Amino acid sequence: MSITYLKSKHYKAFLRKYIIISFGALLAAIGLELFLVPNNVIDGGIVGISIMGDAITSIPFSALLVFLNLPFVILSWNKVGWRSAVAGCAATVLLSVFSAILSEYHPLTEDPLLAAIFGGIIDGLGVGLVIKAGGFLDGIDVVAIIADRCSVFSVGEVEMFINFFILGSSAFIFGFDNAMYSLLAYYIITKMIDVALRGINESYIVFIVTDEHEKVAEALMKQMSRGVTFFQGEGAYSGDKKKVLYTTMTRFEIDEMKDIVGDIDDRAFITLSSASDVVGGRQKK
Repeated sequence: MSITYLKSKHYKAFLRKYIIISFGALLAAIGLELFLVPNNVIDGGIVGISIMGDAITSIPFSALLVFLNLPFVILSWNKVGWRSAVAGCAATVLLSVFSAILSEYHPLTEDPLLAAIFGGIIDGLGVGLVIKAGGFLDGIDVVAIIADRCSVFSVGEVEMFINFFILGSSAFIFGFDNAMYSLLAYYIITKMIDVALRGINESYIVFIVTDEHEKVAEALMKQMSRGVTFFQGEGAYSGDKKKVLYTTMTRFEIDEMKDIVGDIDDRAFITLSSASDVVGGRQKK
């Protein structure tokens, strides 16, 4: 493999990463500036603090976002890694720039419920894309990661604890109705982040125990274009030696896989579990 090829591959991966981060930041800005911010509905974390700060001090949301996130970018550089810090800094600056531009436009709705729903969907997808590309739009994520490493609390627990106070504080600034809309928006955002990270083609890990392992493996490879790995197994009760098939596939292919396996061995034992990510291997795009 030539050095030129490696450099080209690295450049394409770098370009793809920052295109995704830019698009994610744009989506997040649309969700915020055209839906959430004009209706006094906030997100959690630094974004939520910046929205409240904008309402109290009249300092633009876009400026507060960069200023408040800067210490966390430095913290990320020291504690998490320079790649994450650079990606996070780029995402934050892009979100700030896009927000400043979009703030000049009229919001797409003045109904806080619609704003919470559709703003949450768009903002969540944008945040999820940025995270998937290795960046972050909120310094609270960095705090949660560091806390997870040095305490008994998980990333999700730390973020939930912090955001509980941030979202609760919005009730004293925007009223309790808007605080409840903010909770709804935050819930939708977290769900859409999961969609962006896992995608609609969520992958599953598949284990198949069958006496017809050769036929099943051949059928999965030929009919579904899926790579299959054999593990050596042994029945605890019978003591029989068996080969266990291991593969991955999307949720849209599960029923087809069950039909293929059932046609060959209707007594086959199939186990499915969700996979957070699948990289490489012999699989159909």
